[in-house]
Amino acid sequence: MSTPYDKYEAVIGLEVHAQMLTKSKAFCSDAVAYGEAPNSLVSPISLGHPGTLPVHNKEAVRFAIKLGLACGCDISSYNYYARKNYFYADLPKGYQISQHTTPICSNGFIEIKLKDGTEKRIGLIRIHMEEDTGKSMHDQDVYDTLIDYNRAGTALVEMVSEPDIRSGEEAYQYLTEVRKLVRYLDICDGNMEEGSMRCDANVSVRLKGATEFGTKVEVKNMNSIRNVQRAIDYEIKRQIEAIESGEKIVQETRTFEATRGVTIVMRTKEGASDYRYFPEPDLPPLSITPEFIEEVRSLMPELPKELFAKFTSTFGLSEYDAQVLTENKEIAEYFQQVLKHTDNIKAAANWVMVHIKGFLNEQAIHIQDFTLQPAKIAEIIGLIDGGKISSSVASQKVFPAMIASPGKTALAVAEELNLLQESNSNELQQWINEAINKYPDKVKEYKAGKVSLIGLFMGELMKLSKGKADPKIANALIKETLDNINL
Repeated sequence: MSTPYDKYEAVIGLEVHAQMLTKSKAFCSDAVAYGEAPNSLVSPISLGHPGTLPVHNKEAVRFAIKLGLACGCDISSYNYYARKNYFYADLPKGYQISQHTTPICSNGFIEIKLKDGTEKRIGLIRIHMEEDTGKSMHDQDVYDTLIDYNRAGTALVEMVSEPDIRSGEEAYQYLTEVRKLVRYLDICDGNMEEGSMRCDANVSVRLKGATEFGTKVEVKNMNSIRNVQRAIDYEIKRQIEAIESGEKIVQETRTFEATRGVTIVMRTKEGASDYRYFPEPDLPPLSITPEFIEEVRSLMPELPKELFAKFTSTFGLSEYDAQVLTENKEIAEYFQQVLKHTDNIKAAANWVMVHIKGFLNEQAIHIQDFTLQPAKIAEIIGLIDGGKISSSVASQKVFPAMIASPGKTALAVAEELNLLQESNSNELQQWINEAINKYPDKVKEYKAGKVSLIGLFMGELMKLSKGKADPKIANALIKETLDNINL
């Protein structure tokens, strides 16, 4: 059954600001760090004192080019900056230095995959460099807003998408891919909760089939990817209901209240003319040579899309496994290091995805803090493949013991704990006879055709052997022994 909402489609463009992981700010030598005492990472330049002059940050330029190359963008050889006049307390000099008419990267795209498997390419209009503002704190004082200028002047890239996004889910997947990409490139930590990656959403709706865009509304202050999706979904519904009731959508800026899941008006939207852009007179134009671009290209890591293709085509893993393994750059690197020591690709993938990631989640630590080297995981896999220990013994006993003593080999740990599987048929036969003699009634049922009872005898054997019996050999011996019993 159709609803009024079905008549409309959303048109969404996202503006993503990513703080670059440079050691100093965009145009001065102030250090960049999160969580330092307020206003401790400032200087006359970042505070906008008269007579101070900005300088280019080469590493910030390098990072911006890396991002552009990863997104398939065109890189501009000629770059100059503009003053974006900005009379607000969080930028004390009264303007923001930003690229206006010459973004360092243009065109390009981000590819996303939706839950139903649909793949879509979201175009990029531009990626440009600029400086961040200070942080306004409204909850520290009853009467006044306080400003921390530590963030002011931090190097940013802003990614502006084409209005190709049509739903909150698409926006969610787009931001997930962007965050993954900047983390793989080591240019931003992607932490929206701390504000190092921020997103503004431009949302409008129009009747399906229409070619003209509706009036857009900008939504700000969303501190997670999930909240971006929630805000967009709410705003689409709000605009459709307003139009259906005869209201006119007004171009404005709204903020998202996560607790109520609603957007509320902040201010009417400024136009570009309100910023009165003009060329930055204190910063010379920046020329980027083809040689510098190729230097950056030579330092590019393997990107998520490339690794996904490698893991599925070359390694033969499922798309699900490849997706899990490439979600995090360090996890993907650890997995590939394990493969340098074992040929069992599927086992290596399972150990990284299940046991290692499970341990990391339980301990709330990152893979960088994991004590076992990749070669040690390959040792465990080797013991399993060699029939020396079972998978359950490996995961439940050997793995925890090796984490506690990371310098020991898997074999040494298994020997110390007396966990090596018993494959001696004489020893196994004694346990099998004991297991069978314990259940004479079940032997009769087995002989009557209930072959599933082998599992019962196998379980009893594993108890008697304390998990040391080789499952494959033991299973065959149990069947042979039962089949040879005459009742």
